[in-house]
Amino acid sequence: MPPKNIRTMTFTKLGLPQTLVDALADEGYQQPYPIQQEAIPAILKQKDILGIAKTGSGKTASFALPILVNLQKIPPPVNRQPQVLVVVPTRELAIQVGGVFQLFSKVLPHPVKVVTVYGGVSINPQMMGMNGVQVLVATPGRLLDLTDSKALQLSAVKILVLDEADKMLNLGFKEEMNRILSLLPDQRQNLLFSATLSPDLDGLRLIMMTDPVTINLSVEEKIDLDLIEQSSYLVPNEKKGPLLRYLAKSNAYPQILVFASSGYRADNIADKLRKNGVRAAAIHGKKSQSARKKALQEFKDGALPILVSTDLLSRGIDIAALPCVINYELPRSPKDYIHRIGRTGRAKKVGMAISFVSPEELTHFKMILKKNKLWMELIDSSLLDLHGY
Repeated sequence: MPPKNIRTMTFTKLGLPQTLVDALADEGYQQPYPIQQEAIPAILKQKDILGIAKTGSGKTASFALPILVNLQKIPPPVNRQPQVLVVVPTRELAIQVGGVFQLFSKVLPHPVKVVTVYGGVSINPQMMGMNGVQVLVATPGRLLDLTDSKALQLSAVKILVLDEADKMLNLGFKEEMNRILSLLPDQRQNLLFSATLSPDLDGLRLIMMTDPVTINLSVEEKIDLDLIEQSSYLVPNEKKGPLLRYLAKSNAYPQILVFASSGYRADNIADKLRKNGVRAAAIHGKKSQSARKKALQEFKDGALPILVSTDLLSRGIDIAALPCVINYELPRSPKDYIHRIGRTGRAKKVGMAISFVSPEELTHFKMILKKNKLWMELIDSSLLDLHGY
């Protein structure tokens, strides 16, 4: 259970040095989140961790901060042999996690070399950047590419972090994870973080971990639906585009994250928005890494009003104060619906989630509502004047 005296807990009391405490204050971190209160002291003591907590709960800082502190106490690594390996499922999350390590590393007496690697870009610069790496943040496929090409060795890894482990298993990385684990030394600290505890994940814990400290905040920190105003429109497929443009031009929502069923559909939706004078971009797995990074950063910075995505962004990415999410097309599963709308209504700020439901999707939508114990009245889009949109 989280400490009862949450309001008086400080980062100093968790055992972090003053340089990091000051850096946290500069970044707006007022007090530690529950996952940080429990994980940071345990990681500083070199305990194995199984942390179950939702995206946006402060997981990254909960492992990055104590890892950086512990690295100050050990000699620098042998060339091309990282001491810390962080494995994540997506390129976007790799960049996000690597950025946290780099941000706080620079204030330490002995700054740590952090390298982030992922697919979709040339491997040669990544191979050349392995000299002196201490913390390596990687997606599974590119990590194995680098080990297969002898660009690095994993035999000196002292700390392994699996972030969003449940998503990695769901996305079919199980075989790659088995290969990665076979390359690591038996004696190491294991930090396993996930939004859910599935049977596959439980099996992975048994294989990897020794007497782990289990932190389960999945109940306390699940998505707060009370902060999300949900509505839905009954709209023919051919009218979804005009309805989206109508909502976009209403100026009711300064930013909107739109979910589509495929990369092709996401591109098509964004193209039509731009042709109608609405600035928008699409992001999905088939986009180049530079395009994905640019679109996501502009959206996070507030410079891009509409981002159209596949379920790539339904989990693993925290976008602060996002006012509105639109399901242009419904997700496949009821659980995915909750993950999608959970991008808004964060940090105690109310958000809006809107679903476009075609007559063909009506049965599926009712099933989503039933499974999630939700109810909402469908607004008939024919009552809106969509002419000219």
